[in-house]
Amino acid sequence: MNLGAPEVIMLVLLAVLMFGPEKVPPFARKAARVYKYLMNIASGAKDQLANELGPEFRDLTLADLNPKTFISKHLLDTEEISAFRETIADTKESLAETNRELMAASAGVAAGGAELVGLLNDSSSSSASELVGVTVGSPFDLEAT
Repeated sequence: MNLGAPEVIMLVLLAVLMFGPEKVPPFARKAARVYKYLMNIASGAKDQLANELGPEFRDLTLADLNPKTFISKHLLDTEEISAFRETIADTKESLAETNRELMAASAGVAAGGAELVGLLNDSSSSSASELVGVTVGSPFDLEAT
């Protein structure tokens, strides 16, 4: 938390107005003691965590506790990370190429289907029924099982 000069002045003026000028110094001392106590707790927890993790984690910071940064800093080498990123990039390119091939194939199927529908809708053409292999008026036995 970064407090600039204007924010500190506003806080002091607010404290003087709320508590009066005679009570502000004891409140400021108490606030400083609480702040120091909390910082000691945080520092002690960080030191305890670093001691329990071992000597290879001595340079541990609180930002390193983020799982992404922790894994990349302590478990993976930079060569492993770059190899992993190359694998991901190759996989993405392969998937994109497969997607393009599937889109082209589906466009061809759609065009062929539209052509077939156009032929079937043309009732004056007998070649459409020959193309599909269905003869109009073919015998059909309703009692056949």
